Amino acid sequence: MTHADVLRLVLYVTGDTTRSAAAIANLQEIQKLLNGQCEITVIDVLEHPELAEREKILATPTLVKVSPPPLRRLIGDLSDQALVVSLLDLGGGFTVPKQSIQRL
Repeated sequence: MTHADVLRLVLYVTGDTTRSAAAIANLQEIQKLLNGQCEITVIDVLEHPELAEREKILATPTLVKVSPPPLRRLIGDLSDQALVVSLLDLGGGFTVPKQSIQRL
């Protein structure tokens, strides 16, 4: 397994809003669909505006599939799990040693 094979998702949210909470909860459900095989980082753009600016995040919540390539972005609360899995091309082909969600 190479570093690029690990499914890494970054979710950009704005504070503790209802939409942020919904996106986080929906992403946790998607993680279950993927058998926990992903690393997730949640970034609050109010606390880390420099990260949002660096990645050109213009709306929240935004989910970014960092790896494996290709890079994909999805804006919204992630409520349609099948659509999220399809649009981010999360159908398989990756392995992850452990499940983790890290909040920044």
